[in-house]
Amino acid sequence: MANLELQNINIHYGDFHAVKGIDITIGDGEIVTLLGPSGCGKTSILRAIAGFITPSEGKVILEGEDITHVPPQKRDMGMIFQNYALWPHMTVEKNIGYGLRIRQQSKEAIANRVDHLINQVQLVGQGDKTPGQLSGGQQQRVALARALAIEPKILLCDEPLSNLDFKLRVELRTEIRDVAKKFGVTVVYVTHDQTEALSISDTIAVINEGRLVQLGSPLTIFSDPDTHFVGRFVGENNLIDGTITKVSGTTATITLSSGDVIHQQLEKCEEGSDVKLIIRHDSLVYTTESGDNCLKGTLHYKSYMGHFLQVEIELADGTTMMANITDDIAKIVNIPIGDPFTLKVKENSALVFATDEQRIR
Repeated sequence: MANLELQNINIHYGDFHAVKGIDITIGDGEIVTLLGPSGCGKTSILRAIAGFITPSEGKVILEGEDITHVPPQKRDMGMIFQNYALWPHMTVEKNIGYGLRIRQQSKEAIANRVDHLINQVQLVGQGDKTPGQLSGGQQQRVALARALAIEPKILLCDEPLSNLDFKLRVELRTEIRDVAKKFGVTVVYVTHDQTEALSISDTIAVINEGRLVQLGSPLTIFSDPDTHFVGRFVGENNLIDGTITKVSGTTATITLSSGDVIHQQLEKCEEGSDVKLIIRHDSLVYTTESGDNCLKGTLHYKSYMGHFLQVEIELADGTTMMANITDDIAKIVNIPIGDPFTLKVKENSALVFATDEQRIR
């Protein structure tokens, strides 16, 4: 049985239709991320699951029971907020045990549970400190332990790592996933950070303008986007226009706005169609060749990033293309800005979309 179901969730704020007909089924123990730009409706969906707002239409079903109108405190859900929301005057131990005290559990049960969680989230020796004496990462670990203390059926995470520095975000997103899997808890995670979504999720729900535009595994969302929006939102991308100038069997010849030509395997396409292309930064390699699949330009920018060289070239029509080069770095790092520079598109790596933004495969 599905652990959580959202059935035709619609949310209105006055005349504004914030969430539009969301249907998602989340399995037991699954980590599902709601991914999308700011203002797309993902936090409103999370708040409807938590019970902080009631949908204008639709149902929230938990283990087969309609909980749409059940108050938040009776939903057996834990929540981690962006700003941690810890009690500043309470110690770490008291913060973690707060929900258990509200539920009137015994002191012994609370102490055992708190001690167990402190070990799980790597806060040994910090139990008698207050939040103000902790780092941001430690505070977020306290918030995670507090949310897990009540043994929730669902763990809700609202942009929990957005206030932390990059290195700590990487560390904590791994910890959240590991702890969630260890405890077997179902997680609904909200973020606008695509890297965070790809690394933590079993399933990603891409939300745009209140609608669910694609639901799938991280691999599917990244490598097989259904729409131009999903393709350009997830990944490091170059966007360029083109026209299908020839079709031979399943091979399409696409002439780009710059005049360069690439070949792409496409099952269904029409000669003469205008298209939009997405070419990932890592789908381009440096070459001294010329001809098809080669993009000729001048070197506009370069930056040595350690394990790759990031370059940007300007094509004949002024379009710029960015690439992350991993081979021959020592040979090309000294090429002067303004010199001719050619990038080659890896075979069949372009993502092609019709003018209505739907994927052409």
